[in-house]
Amino acid sequence: MTAPDQEILPASLADRLTDEQRQAVAEAPREKRLETLAAALSRPEPEVLENLAAAAGLTVASNLETDPDARGLLPARLVHEYQIIPIKFGPPPVDGATTPPPHTVPLHLATAWLPDALMADWLRTFTPRPLVWHLAVPERVHQLIIENFGVGAGSLDDGDDSYIAPEAQKQEEEVVDEDAAVVRFVTDVISQAIADQATDIHFEPQEGALRIRYRVDGLLVPVPLPENLLRFQDAIISRLKIMARMNISEKRLPQDGRINFKAAGIVLDIRVSTVPTIYAESISLRLLNQKKEAYTMDRLGMSPDEQAQIVSILDYPHGIILVTGPTGSGKSTSLNAFLRKINSTDLRIITIEDPIEYEVPGVNQMQVRPEIGLTFADALRHVLRQDPDVIMVGEIRDKDTAEIAIRASLTGHLVFSTLHTNDAPGAITRLVDMGIEPFLVASAIELVIAQRLVRRLCVECSRPAPVNKIKLRENLAILGADPAEAELIEMLKAPVGCDRCRGTGYRGRVGIFEIFRLNDEMHELVLKRESTRVLSECARKNGMRTLGQSGWEKIKLGYTSFDEVLRVVTMTEG
Repeated sequence: MTAPDQEILPASLADRLTDEQRQAVAEAPREKRLETLAAALSRPEPEVLENLAAAAGLTVASNLETDPDARGLLPARLVHEYQIIPIKFGPPPVDGATTPPPHTVPLHLATAWLPDALMADWLRTFTPRPLVWHLAVPERVHQLIIENFGVGAGSLDDGDDSYIAPEAQKQEEEVVDEDAAVVRFVTDVISQAIADQATDIHFEPQEGALRIRYRVDGLLVPVPLPENLLRFQDAIISRLKIMARMNISEKRLPQDGRINFKAAGIVLDIRVSTVPTIYAESISLRLLNQKKEAYTMDRLGMSPDEQAQIVSILDYPHGIILVTGPTGSGKSTSLNAFLRKINSTDLRIITIEDPIEYEVPGVNQMQVRPEIGLTFADALRHVLRQDPDVIMVGEIRDKDTAEIAIRASLTGHLVFSTLHTNDAPGAITRLVDMGIEPFLVASAIELVIAQRLVRRLCVECSRPAPVNKIKLRENLAILGADPAEAELIEMLKAPVGCDRCRGTGYRGRVGIFEIFRLNDEMHELVLKRESTRVLSECARKNGMRTLGQSGWEKIKLGYTSFDEVLRVVTMTEG
């Protein structure tokens, strides 16, 4: 079975598309063509992959394993360009059997899209072995390429001078120098981070190595890298600093900057920070405004009951609504969802943010600039002269900001903001500890929402699994749920791992929430300066569901696993 000389699509599938849809498939990158075709046909990707393979006379390869013996046959640039990977296929060789000549052993290749004559021609220049093609899930092919060759290996590959990528051939007299290679590599690293839905990228110089890590779904993930990366370390750091408009000659002091990243139809705002370390400057990138997606309260993972509690307060003409949690727990995303819920032509909404993470149509959004004296507190003072109905303050960091926000709420404004506390009742004691009078706190605060993000089980591969009753009772006790519920549970969904979730068992995140609303009894406790523990006990007695209990509800619904909820809840509440 060799590579067929065919058009982009077999006729049986091409005839089902309009001219515009065929054009869209042809123009999409190879790794995105299956997704584009599935969307055009309005069918699931796995079904379309099977149909595509059948129409082309190819097999679909699953549970892919790379063939280490064949890895060195193909240059990284060609593998990245065509999204192909050598794989193991068929039974292992029998012990004692005669070994055939290497050039007669078929080379099995998994590809994200149908092979064409040009691909086959290029491959024949590097190996005489017969080619056997298999279609595979594009995400899995891409993942194996990254694992075996490294992110950006195609950009930094200097061992395949005979191969020139098609886009390079189109550019007359292109000079492929080291600077161009580094530019492409940095673009590849950022583009891969976006594809992996990472929130941060860390470039960390180590002894004899440059380590790059992504933060994906809240966890740090090492990035597989080309073997020759260290040679380009200084150039990569300089490239990032140039993109962020930093002083590249200053290597002794920390610097901050921003990158407006544009590539392959992606527009991204990136916040950049450098700090000097013993080997070189460490650079962190925070990726913002990814696709500028508007999150609704449903999409955040709020239950109808939780939404009802919050919406009833959003209609108030004044008061403070606080969202609490550690860095990266989705506080800004929740505030953005609340703003979109109440946004209307008869409300003047002004936000003070650092940075502006989501653009909200019709809302006046302000970026703080501490370097020129525009702090949260200073901006808030000026905003109050702008006749706002609703004010969103990105974060209450000090007594000054807290006092102005509380006085704004008491003078007829609805104020949204965030605090760094472990649970919802802790926000009350945090404000009192800042020096705010308890009677002001009790009068102003209408609602406090503590939240965490837990990884969502992959919908493709998660499967029900029998539970261990003893361990389940122990876990329920840790989460503050009723251990007696363990007797009613026989099965819970568990992570498995597949090509779609890259073997992790999880894909995306969902929120868990603790909603704290003050009543008369709690007002009295606040005035008496009672501890967070006393406030929490009173709130639970009055029906507040804790983060652990909210997590248990998500586990029962099959959204996440015990391991995930225990990781985020016990890590911060211990």
